[in-house]
This record gives sequence, structure tokens and C-alpha cells, in this order.
Amino acid sequence: MRARRRELVGLVFAGLIATVALVNVVAARDLEVTARPVAWGAAFLGLYLVAHIVIRRTVPDADPALLPLTAVLTAFGLAAIYRLDPTDGARQATWVVVGVGVLVGALIVLRHDYRVLESYRYLFGVAAVALLLLPSVPVLGERVNGVRLWVSVGPLQFQPGELAKIFLIVFLAGYLREKREVVAQGRLKDFGPLLAIWGAAMLVIVQTNDLGSALLNFGIFLAMLYVATGRALYVATGLVLFVGGSAVLYNAIGHVRERVTIWLHPWTTDKVYCAVNGRLELRQDCASYQLVKSLYSIANGGFSGTGLGHGTFTSTDGTQLIPYLRTDFIYSAIAQELGLVGAAALLLVYMLFVVRGMRIALRARDGFSKLLAAGLTFGLALQTFIIVGGVLRVVPLTGITLPFVSYGGTSIVANFLLLAGLLLVSDRANALSERS
Repeated sequence: MRARRRELVGLVFAGLIATVALVNVVAARDLEVTARPVAWGAAFLGLYLVAHIVIRRTVPDADPALLPLTAVLTAFGLAAIYRLDPTDGARQATWVVVGVGVLVGALIVLRHDYRVLESYRYLFGVAAVALLLLPSVPVLGERVNGVRLWVSVGPLQFQPGELAKIFLIVFLAGYLREKREVVAQGRLKDFGPLLAIWGAAMLVIVQTNDLGSALLNFGIFLAMLYVATGRALYVATGLVLFVGGSAVLYNAIGHVRERVTIWLHPWTTDKVYCAVNGRLELRQDCASYQLVKSLYSIANGGFSGTGLGHGTFTSTDGTQLIPYLRTDFIYSAIAQELGLVGAAALLLVYMLFVVRGMRIALRARDGFSKLLAAGLTFGLALQTFIIVGGVLRVVPLTGITLPFVSYGGTSIVANFLLLAGLLLVSDRANALSERS
């Protein structure tokens, strides 16, 4: 079966998943089965068929698994968000449409040669740093849950760090392709870029109190540095620098110290937060309230889950048990209603996406394409690990989103840009392989 035909079959399967999930959610909420979710599922499939047609015309040799895997992830996200709040579900569906439009536009504009982006690498680098620091601007930046991640311009609110991740990867792919031989020699002066990026990561923590974004972007840099040079010493040095810098900031910044304390001792919160009538209680004003309730939610799902639409996320008076459930803790909602089986299936989809992305990087012929594909893939993998690891208490909790699943327009758009980059690289790599 040809690649594009396999892609079409995968999209039909993803459309069935979306339809079945929406039917179950609507039936659980409204206690009746209507034709409405079936129409939504058909619209979902139609949207991705438009992307499929554009891929056929612009990047016919691209990897056939990436778009169906993306469709499955967005189906998970739409069903979970609609189940929590139908209004937010409608907004998320709109952002998915916008994201597919961005994907289509990027493929059309860059179909002839995406490597032109390398010529603007320094512009992308400056833009990435500016976007990372934008939330710290007093007038524009908005603090949510102790972290400055958001920028508000009138009615528009977005998270610039999501786009900064893509820009940083493009910059590093171009810079390391050009300087790879020099950096690989290991001279002391060649550690300059490493120290500069490390300093920028530490500055992000200081300005925004956001350990997650700093870890994500610095991790992407170390991974791409290793791919470019093959020097494990650079990675080890970078990890030592990051851990050392984080330890210093742990003692200097209260919010970072609080996040680490919550991670290590979620059930033994400081009395300042939880003292109620002389005894400790778990309340929403407790620092570890979200994490503990999230762990209870996952445990409640058990092996097979409570079923879509049958999870418990609000108290008897309608108060939400887990704040920011649709964004930071969407994985705990999915784990409760779909159980270990569904949560593991979601992670398996991410693993398949990462495997296909790394395969694209291995097949790429030129240095820029190889680094770009590796950086985009590792960025998605590390972001997934950070947010899922935070929910499962493997790493300290952060405020970044679960790719393609969490509620948020900026995240959706940025991840569809990431998908466009991988499709462009895979098309070129496969076309060159067929010719040779």
C-alpha cells in the first residue's frame, strides 16, 4: 500500500476514534444518544482530509504516519476537554481548525525548499529569546499560579514560550550545522554557546519563575548539541551546569523552592498553607492541593477507568476538584476515565510519533535537516515527559502543556508548526532516497 493511502486509512481510523469518544461523552453528559457527535466526528475527519489532500500535493513523499498520529492525539484532547466543559471543547475545536490551517499554509509556503529558514537562523534566535522574556514585561506579562507564562494583549492571551521552542530549534539547527566541526574540537572557547544558552535558561527562571520552560529549552539544546557533535562530555557538562544553577536559584527564588518541596513532600505541606483550626487539612489554598488531587484522580481510574463522561472532577456543590484540569492536569482526567489502559495507549501514540520523527532525522541527508528533525522530535518528547512526569510526581510539576491534547491555542498552533517541519524534512529525505 502506498504511503498516502496508508495515511488515508490511518485518518479514517482516527475519525472513528473521535466519533466514538464524542458519542460516549455526549451520552454520558446528556443521558441520550443523538446524531450530533456523529456529525462532529465527520467534520473532524473532513478537516484532516483537507490536510491529507494538501500533503498529497505539496509533500507527496512525507511520512504517512505523522498526520494520523496527530489526529488521534487531537481526538483524545477534544473528547477530554468537551467532557470537562463543552464551551472550552468548542474553542479547542476552533484552535484545531486554526492549527490545521497553519500546517497547510506552512507546507504551501515552504514546499519548494524549507532550508531557506537556515539563512534566517540568527533572526530566529533573537526572536526566541525575546519571546521567552516577553511574559516578564510588566504591562504584557500575566502571572498565573505563581508563574509568568502568559502574555495578554487586549482580549488575546497567548503563551509565547510555545513558539519560542520552535524558533530556538530552527536557530540551533542552522547554527550547529555551520559550527559543528569547530564546536566538536572541544576547545575552551567553544563552550561559549553552551554557557550563553545556559545563562539564558537561568535568566528565564529568574524572570518568569518557570523551571519547566527552562528545562525544556535547555534540554533541546543539549540534545541537538549531542546530535551535531557526538560529544557526550558536552551533555554531561550542560547537565552539571543546569543542576548547579537550579540549586542556586532554588535557594534564591521562593516559587522554585515551593515546587520542589511539593514534589518531594506532597502530603506534608507547610502549616502556613494548610493550618485549619489547629490541624492540617488538604484544601485548595494548600500548595500541594493540585498534585495530591491529581494522584487521587489517577488512582480512581484503576486499570480500565470509570468510562468517558463518568469521572469525578467536581464536588457536590460544583467546585472543581483539580484546578487547571483542562491544561496542566488533562492527563490525570484521561487516566481516571480511561484507566491505565487508556493512559498507556495515549503515551504509546506519543512514542510512535517520536520513533517516526527520529527515523526522519536518521534518513535526512543534510546537516540542517537532520538537526531540525531531531530537535523538533526531541522537543515534543521532552515536553510530554515533563508534563506527564510532573502529574505522576516523577519530576517537579510545571505549567507547560501536553502536546496536541491540553487546552490552549498557542500550544496547538506551535505543535502543528512542529508537524509541518517534520513532514517537510521527511518528504525531502524520502524523495532523495528514491532517486538514489
